[in-house]
Amino acid sequence: SMIAVTDKLAWYIARSRGIVAWATVTASILWGLTLSSRLVRKRGVPAWLLDLHRYLGTLSLVFVLVHLGALWADNFVYFGWRELLIPMDSPWKTGAVAWGIVAFYFLAAIQVTSWLMRHIKRKIWHAIHLSSIGLWITATVHTFLAGQDRHNTLLQWFVIGSTVLVLQLTLFRVVTLRSAHKWALRPETPTKGSDRVSTG
Repeated sequence: SMIAVTDKLAWYIARSRGIVAWATVTASILWGLTLSSRLVRKRGVPAWLLDLHRYLGTLSLVFVLVHLGALWADNFVYFGWRELLIPMDSPWKTGAVAWGIVAFYFLAAIQVTSWLMRHIKRKIWHAIHLSSIGLWITATVHTFLAGQDRHNTLLQWFVIGSTVLVLQLTLFRVVTLRSAHKWALRPETPTKGSDRVSTG
């Protein structure tokens, strides 16, 4: 039995790190949506809360790289660099693996631009950062289509719960953005003496 476990060690690592990577991605997105809400911004965001968001994102990338490395080392199903990096190239669960590869590229783009945030235009960073929802969707689809643990009841409830939270926070974020944009574009009503220059 020890030999069997040893032979499947890489596969167990790949499965477990994949689930942990999905969990940290979900936590990072939920944390990011919470921090970017108007309610939190009004009260100010401590530096360590922003650092935690960045840390979760970096941790997600680390777990994904371990996941890919374990798949490459596994002898049960062959994964070379093409199967791991080119969508639709893997003969094993082609579609499911492709979702995971797209999710990896989303994650890599988001993390690299986050590290280079001070050196690139904010509009570019923000546009790429918005793809976090695309990352979460592709990673979740990959987890359910490719993973053998998708029938685990605990994982199912965890996914359902996190889905509800992501949808709620995303909707709240969109509503507050529209509200802020509406008020920003609303012309101010001129008042008596409004053209006076204050000297105090």
